[in-house]
Amino acid sequence: MLPDSSLNAAYWEQRYAASQTAWDTGAITPPLLDYFVQLGPPDARRILIPGAGRAYEAEYLHTQGWPHVVVVDVAAAPLADLHRRAPSFPEEHLLQQDFFALAPDTPYDLLVEQTFFCALKPKLRPAYARQAAQLLRPGGTLMGVLFDTTFSQPGPPFGGSREEYHEYFAPYFDFVHFETATNSLPPRSGRELFICLRKK
Repeated sequence: MLPDSSLNAAYWEQRYAASQTAWDTGAITPPLLDYFVQLGPPDARRILIPGAGRAYEAEYLHTQGWPHVVVVDVAAAPLADLHRRAPSFPEEHLLQQDFFALAPDTPYDLLVEQTFFCALKPKLRPAYARQAAQLLRPGGTLMGVLFDTTFSQPGPPFGGSREEYHEYFAPYFDFVHFETATNSLPPRSGRELFICLRKK
């Protein structure tokens, strides 16, 4: 269970069943795609995508030949959807688990953030930063996008600011890139912060 059980697996399963998935863009988003392209050819790096939803990022990496991409979500529906779209994706890399309960037994090289952080209650953000650091090897990378905006409706998604986020991540990470994304989808233009953080 998540530390705040009000946004548990049942909540997210209901959202998928009701097609209340406004966060779902139907494809990998440009900021992540451009980052993945510059990684070069596939290699042995271990990649974790927590709270991945339908995980278009994992599908892309898998089709490009990356062998160690692990997807985590508390809901079964989006994991099943990924398996339908990419039947050769290793089932042992589809984890219906709580991100906060993952053990750092085999650290990851890259953790990809795409709409998971904003789906968590804001009070869990310090725990997210700490857990992300624990799951990465020294020098590992946390990369992705965060909403640098506020929302008029109650979350999720929950907004925030770069100043707030900096406070959470600074104890664990060096900041390689922490700026407004220049290649967001039009509805998100100017409201996304692209982050690339290196574990200390």
